[in-house]
Amino acid sequence: MRNSTEHDRQSRAEFRRSRRRRRGQLLGAGLSVLVLVVAGASGAAADAGGNMVVTEDDTVIDGAVVNGYILVKADRVTIRNSVVRYGGAHAVRVFPGAEGTLIETSRVECRAPQTNGIAFGNYTARDVHVTGCRQGFLHSPAAPATIVGSTWNGEQVDAEVGAAAPQVPGSVPKDRVSAPGGASGEPRTEADAPAEQGEAAAGPAVAAMPGPSNTGVPDGTQLRRSGPLDLTRNGQVINGLDIVGCVTVSAANVVIRNSRISCDGRYSIRTFNTARNLVVESSEIDGRGGNEAAVCCGNYTLRRVEIRNVIDGPRLGDNVLIEDSWIHHLTRRPGSHNDTLQTTGATRIVVRNNRLDAYNPNTRDPMNACLMIGSTTAPLVADLLYEGNYCNGGNYSIGVRADLKARDLVFRNNTFGRDHRYGVIQKPGQAGLRWDRSSNTYADNRQPVAR
Repeated sequence: MRNSTEHDRQSRAEFRRSRRRRRGQLLGAGLSVLVLVVAGASGAAADAGGNMVVTEDDTVIDGAVVNGYILVKADRVTIRNSVVRYGGAHAVRVFPGAEGTLIETSRVECRAPQTNGIAFGNYTARDVHVTGCRQGFLHSPAAPATIVGSTWNGEQVDAEVGAAAPQVPGSVPKDRVSAPGGASGEPRTEADAPAEQGEAAAGPAVAAMPGPSNTGVPDGTQLRRSGPLDLTRNGQVINGLDIVGCVTVSAANVVIRNSRISCDGRYSIRTFNTARNLVVESSEIDGRGGNEAAVCCGNYTLRRVEIRNVIDGPRLGDNVLIEDSWIHHLTRRPGSHNDTLQTTGATRIVVRNNRLDAYNPNTRDPMNACLMIGSTTAPLVADLLYEGNYCNGGNYSIGVRADLKARDLVFRNNTFGRDHRYGVIQKPGQAGLRWDRSSNTYADNRQPVAR
């Protein structure tokens, strides 16, 4: 560690030997022990459950057995010769703004199938072996990682990503963020999308780019296990459930909040003709790789919802509002044409201030579209507002089918990544579609999207 005298090094070496002897004695008695060597006594704080939060620059965690998560909120943090075992959202999580994280010669063991190994970028992993995790090494062009000599469930994972990508517009610096309460598995104390240190883009300001800290089940929520639900009572409120199975709704004014839905059936949430004004907020949908669509089909609102592991995200029928939500890590199936959002004919749709990641950074697959629009099942798509969103991926990020009949489709103040195959919008001159060229821009240079 930095600024150590020879005496200090010898003292710490003796301390480590002593701690290892005590650890061996305790492990022999069936106890697990947290062993830390840290630079700075206040650099890493562990709670009674073994969870660790690193807040001091240049902290070194060496030889630790951590039965909990590690949150990195400081620069130049090193984790080496350690084992992390966790069953929550993310075993090791590097927060936005934390630079120079190094994880080496270590193991990450996930204790639950929904747990991710290392998230969400801005780290180097060298000789790190991740097992049992839903995703091993999460990163993106906006929050890159360098992964060398490492494995996920025994398979080699190497990614020399290089320098950080440009910031994504649509957010404000983290020291000025006042994000809604809650998080997906970890504390929400600051903005937490891969690019939330950039200045706000032109157009409507949002509190924070949707991502792991401000979508999904709020931190600290105690979820109660539930099976599939058939919601038939008007005004019914579902709160704080871990729903293993699919949900059907045939009543009016139903609310689902602070809940997780894990369903590999056709739809995680299905609204029937008698459903009106369903609201789903601060919740998660995990399609387990099997959902044909996360939500189908109309008369619903999604707010601060995280959707993942689905073939398609929500289907947009009549009377749909989706805002402040995050759709990511779509699952490719043979013959699938994956879209984060899709409508095949509907009216009164608002898609506002969402993060739509059609591009899957793990497989480097851009999928089909962030938004696919067509008139396949109805004669018209009308009164659609798409504004303030960040979209990355797709053959075309905005796919416009040849069968589209459109009226009053408005696209404004959106930003786009470059991980598409052909371009941002397939037919910007489509009749009935108004594409605001000046405010629909690329995320990296703020220049208007020509196509």
